[in-house]
Amino acid sequence: MRTFVSATATVLAVLLAAVAGPAIWLDRNIAQEEGFVELAGPLGSNSEFQQQLATAAIGTIDTSAVPGFLAGLVQPVLADAAASLTGLPGYPAAWEEALRRSHRLSFATQGTDDGGAASASSVTLDVAPLVALGAEEISRATGLPLDPPDQTLINVGQPEHKEWTERLATYAPAGYLLAGGSAVAMLLALVAARRRSAVLAGAGVAALLLAAIWTLGAGIASAAAGSADSGNEVANMFRDEFVAASAADFQAWTVAAAVTGGALLVLGLVAGLTTRKRARATR
Repeated sequence: MRTFVSATATVLAVLLAAVAGPAIWLDRNIAQEEGFVELAGPLGSNSEFQQQLATAAIGTIDTSAVPGFLAGLVQPVLADAAASLTGLPGYPAAWEEALRRSHRLSFATQGTDDGGAASASSVTLDVAPLVALGAEEISRATGLPLDPPDQTLINVGQPEHKEWTERLATYAPAGYLLAGGSAVAMLLALVAARRRSAVLAGAGVAALLLAAIWTLGAGIASAAAGSADSGNEVANMFRDEFVAASAADFQAWTVAAAVTGGALLVLGLVAGLTTRKRARATR
């Protein structure tokens, strides 16, 4: 009976851990604003993406209020602003604020107001802070007042992807409960086991398998996310860079699972050999 309880608890612990790991990662790095900003922040160092984003942001600035005879002066300034935007001192803060606004839009519930802006109908980038920074630079260079918009939205995905973010925000936090359940089940398995070394070794093998499954699943998820064409070159580039950053970050979790599994396997094997030697010595 003890062996059956131990085996069942071990299997349960592994199954719960298999779901808990990715869920906790998704909650920390995607669903939570701070994690999302930290994960997407380094995209600001991709010069090609940031230059295209700057050009797109500057291109949305409304210059209709500029007198026609000054149009020839404004256009070169717009081009210069797009080229120099990423080098401005305020750019890092504007990029971070753009990420925060984008997260609030994409993860806000439909029909609600979050952070002063209505929820978007799809996964969306709000680059208004970058537009405001560019408008300020253009106004400084030309002396012409420009009124940047409160929102400048770039759709990164389709409406169905918005549903995914809502489900993610709802269910991902359950990963912590699942992790707790996994720990309790593993503790029960160790308490009930006749040979704890076997439980440790089995848990180690299971962790190694989980690492392999997570790696395979991450690859499939990355391919699926990368195949979603938004129809916007800047949005597609953000998607590609963000998916790559996410895959690299999650890989650290799979490596940690593999290392933990290897350690448990070795510990279980050593403990088993030690127990056998003691048993032989007492005969």
